[in-house]
Amino acid sequence: MRSTAHPSPPATAAEARLLLVEDDEVIRNTVRMLLERYGFTVATAHDGLTGLEMFRETDPDLLLLDVMLPDLDGIGLCRRVRELSLAPILMMSARGDALDVVAGLEAGADDYVVKPCESAVLVARIRSLLRRVSFTPALVGAGAGNGGQAESAVLAFGDLTVDTRGMEVRRAGEVVALTPTELRMLLEFAGSPGVVLERRTLLSRVWDHAWHGDTRVVDLHVQRLRAKIGADRIETVRGFGYKLRR
Repeated sequence: MRSTAHPSPPATAAEARLLLVEDDEVIRNTVRMLLERYGFTVATAHDGLTGLEMFRETDPDLLLLDVMLPDLDGIGLCRRVRELSLAPILMMSARGDALDVVAGLEAGADDYVVKPCESAVLVARIRSLLRRVSFTPALVGAGAGNGGQAESAVLAFGDLTVDTRGMEVRRAGEVVALTPTELRMLLEFAGSPGVVLERRTLLSRVWDHAWHGDTRVVDLHVQRLRAKIGADRIETVRGFGYKLRR
């Protein structure tokens, strides 16, 4: 079972193992065959409890999770998975209802798509999440004009330290467990301390889908990040975005 340490990425898309949890048999088989054509290895489950057991047994690289599931719904399953692993989670919502989206992100999901979803969009979101696991320190603060600070191995902001080489975050000396998305977002902030980053900028750099992305995903991840590194560490600049306090 993958622990709460930073997850190890698959070497290639063909080596990425996905777990799809979807109760509709037609959708489940259609999505599975689609993803297999793109080179992914896909295991499937038809309900939440089975999905949780399969997650424990197979330790997939990414979980693709429907919101509406029997026995254990997608929100509950997402929370249970987050107790076990930092593996990327992509939620699927049939309605795109705001409450579904917020609940999924608050439960620990990294991103979401609305069903029905174009195959190119779904694959792009999955690849983006997998890239987030495997990004390199050279990407930290790219193009941010940070005066070379991101070149330092360890950045310090009050009681918060960010090791950009070891990919480790500590608060008051204690290791902070971050998902790949949370870590990628923090590294963007750490690469530009004191600089306001707009929501669309973060969406583009972290999620790779600014052309049709929903900025709610940014706001919810900022909330989750604040809960882990300190509520006052990331400041809201009304009408613009967020910045990391120096």
